[in-house]
Amino acid sequence: MSTVPIEPLLHHSHLRHNSRIYRVTRGFVPCSLNLRSHFTCNKLHSIGSTVGPGMSLGFRSSKHRRSVAIRASSSDTAVVETSQSDDVVFKEKFPVQRIEKAEGKMYVRMKQVKEKNWQMSVGCSLPGKWILHWGVSYVGDTGSEWDQPPEDMRPPDSIAIKDYAIETPLKKLSEGDSFYEVTINLNLESSVAALNFVLKDEETGAWYQHKGRDFKVPLLADVPDDGNLIGAKKGFGKWPGALGKLSNILLKVDEPGAKVQEKSKSSSDSTKERKGLEEFYEEMPISKHVSDDNSVSVTARKCPETSKNIVTVETDLPGDVTVHWGVCKNGSKKWEIPAEPYPEETILFKKKALRTRLQRKDDGNGSFGSFSLDGKLEGLCFVLKLNENTWLNNRGEDFYVPFSISSGLPVETETAQASGNTPEAKQEVIDTAVTDEIITEIRNLAIDISSHKNQKTKVKEVQENILQEIEKLAAEAYSIFRSTTPTFSEASVLEAEADEPEIKISSGTGSGFEILCQGFNWESHKSGRWYMELKEKADELASLGFTVLWLPPPTESVSPEGYMPKDLYNLNSRYGTIDELKDTVRRFHDVGIKVLGDAVLNHRCAHFKNQNGVWNLFGGRLNWDDRAVVADDPHFQGRGNKSSGDNFHAAPNIDHSQDFVRKDIKEWLCWMREEIGYDGWRLDFVRGFWGGYVKDYVDASKPYFAVGEYWDSLSYTYGEMDYNQDAHRQRIVDWINATSGAAGAFDVTTKGILHVALQKCEYWRLSDPKGKPPGVVGYWPSRAVTFIENHDTGSTQGHWRFPGGKEMQGYAYILTHPGTPAVFFDHIFSDYRSEIASLLSLRNRKKLHCRSEVKIDKVERDVYAAIIDEKVAMKIGPGHYEPPSESKNWSLVVEGRDYKVWETS
Repeated sequence: MSTVPIEPLLHHSHLRHNSRIYRVTRGFVPCSLNLRSHFTCNKLHSIGSTVGPGMSLGFRSSKHRRSVAIRASSSDTAVVETSQSDDVVFKEKFPVQRIEKAEGKMYVRMKQVKEKNWQMSVGCSLPGKWILHWGVSYVGDTGSEWDQPPEDMRPPDSIAIKDYAIETPLKKLSEGDSFYEVTINLNLESSVAALNFVLKDEETGAWYQHKGRDFKVPLLADVPDDGNLIGAKKGFGKWPGALGKLSNILLKVDEPGAKVQEKSKSSSDSTKERKGLEEFYEEMPISKHVSDDNSVSVTARKCPETSKNIVTVETDLPGDVTVHWGVCKNGSKKWEIPAEPYPEETILFKKKALRTRLQRKDDGNGSFGSFSLDGKLEGLCFVLKLNENTWLNNRGEDFYVPFSISSGLPVETETAQASGNTPEAKQEVIDTAVTDEIITEIRNLAIDISSHKNQKTKVKEVQENILQEIEKLAAEAYSIFRSTTPTFSEASVLEAEADEPEIKISSGTGSGFEILCQGFNWESHKSGRWYMELKEKADELASLGFTVLWLPPPTESVSPEGYMPKDLYNLNSRYGTIDELKDTVRRFHDVGIKVLGDAVLNHRCAHFKNQNGVWNLFGGRLNWDDRAVVADDPHFQGRGNKSSGDNFHAAPNIDHSQDFVRKDIKEWLCWMREEIGYDGWRLDFVRGFWGGYVKDYVDASKPYFAVGEYWDSLSYTYGEMDYNQDAHRQRIVDWINATSGAAGAFDVTTKGILHVALQKCEYWRLSDPKGKPPGVVGYWPSRAVTFIENHDTGSTQGHWRFPGGKEMQGYAYILTHPGTPAVFFDHIFSDYRSEIASLLSLRNRKKLHCRSEVKIDKVERDVYAAIIDEKVAMKIGPGHYEPPSESKNWSLVVEGRDYKVWETS
């Protein structure tokens, strides 16, 4: 019996609830922490001269000033109190949410109860609110479409999800039973060929798949094996370095199948084909993340007798807790080692920091400690260490406690309160000053753009550089107002201790006027000469107004489509030879179109087996061993660190925390830029590794444009898409921010909302609660790459096909709105060609760009209308709309089925 670990499904699935995933930045660990420090007041409470039990760090007080280095705003608030005693600096209790990994088992059982009666049961041993989201495939079905099962197969309490799926809760069979279970009575007289399902945890919103795809239980002997079959008749793929045949990991979303009655087949035929049905029981590991609330209490005071700063810390965190710390001098936040003596259980770490292990409490519930620091020090920097891979910092930065008067905020007094000169008011002034400073810099840069308009040389280059500086400031502003608390590895701690280099802005964001063409579909490899076929279309694509072309993966690959790469330096693929690739890139450069390479960096198929018969040893120029494979994917027995993202279970996941891996990848990308002439990258499955590595790769290869495929599930409730998708788009924005804004991301949020809005005539969904576009394009438009279809969602796969007949409404939206629009190859060379061409011409003619301003003018059930840059007006939906004519003369330039677009005369 083979067993496959089941991890939460976090990508390419349909009808999934919103989930919050806790992730380390450099290596995934079973336990991670999320510390949120929130101050509601700056009052301090005296605890007298006796220091109670507590874990100690170093803080310094002043009789005239008090300072708090951390500020945030949330419903979780830290407690800060005061009294009249001058020796206490502050007393605070930080809420800590500890996320642990619970592990259990899931099983699928096929059992014959009578001669013609069979049952399939699915069970799970972990506590939770488990839902089986399932459907069937009928005889004669093609692709991965789901349909609803016959009525007599549906267990009690089942809920129909439109016309293609069923949701059935798992329940305990008895009070003492450790498993939650659901049983489906199979109707073998029907024409059902297979059962498809995924498991959903309603409490966390996580979905669980089999090898990155739906579970599929065949009821017939000839059901196609896509690498996800389970049961006695399952097949196994024969590709080295891969688990089963992989066509794609996408699932269709909100795509209704055909009616059950249309899938009929005679019972005699289907019964005849079921003669090979056998009983089986298959068990798989399953895991979920559960949260526990803890706290860290810090008290700091100045000792009147010694003038030293005494800091105590107490925590109920379980296990060993170590304070990794240093002190600050001379107005710098650079870590330094203070003079001895040190607290007990303190060691010197690489001459860069000190580590003090806290003492366990007598009752075993937590730990405590105290530090005594010289009164002349200016500050303290520290992070908390739970184990070698689990650290805790302050929202992405070191904890910093200033000791000097100039570093702190004034003590709150009655006079200050009377004048409004409170710490809260001063913080507001500081925030305003920072905001004004950023706005002033952006305004000055805009003036620079204007001043360069009349210059005759290098105008475009200068303006693009200025726009990149503006984007840097936008990223800086974003990091101020939107911070996270990642856990991180020891390497990142050492990096934080070093002097921070000057920020280097990459060129991966383009000019803002790009229009992207996806230059292939899922079948393009079959001709064997796709590069040459595409080369012949260069003039045509340029005349349509495209500025960037996205080419398919160029490397040798186990799968013909290119997404299971093997030898990265072998660029002879099913699409053509390396020379044909070079020739094609040169041809598109000749017509003014830049070219993106599809870089699959998350995983790589192996060349050789290890001593255990596992494919995890690589050949070719990059002949890595199993240290290049992450350690937490049990399929491939990697000896690297734990993954910094989500594992792709069909091939060895590459450990990007390894220095030699990053060095080789950067060299490969630079070689691709120089040897082939690629101008940038489309990055596949970036959920699999930390966005900071992407920044490293972008900085090294200096692409003109880069976009990542961060595919995440939207939020659904009982099969209906939620109106508010802020959490979904925030996860994409957080990934972009992890790259420091060096790359954009495909706006999956906008695609998903357009799906439902157009399909169900719910156009009100296209405005978020603040009256802005509801996708990434409404949060960070210069980093949003909008699209309605690609090789995964459309083409011959159709995993999440855009509503039929409504494609031009989708293009009327993305080709007039901010963001960087991407047009799918199949749509360009179809009946939509002339309408798409008109919209492309309009976008270029009116100079719409990724930062264009959108004013939503009308949003109702049956119509959405907006005005863009006061130059273009558009509406989609069957409802009526005409742009306001008071101040502008509007001319209708493009119209089609349920859409219209106007421009100013």
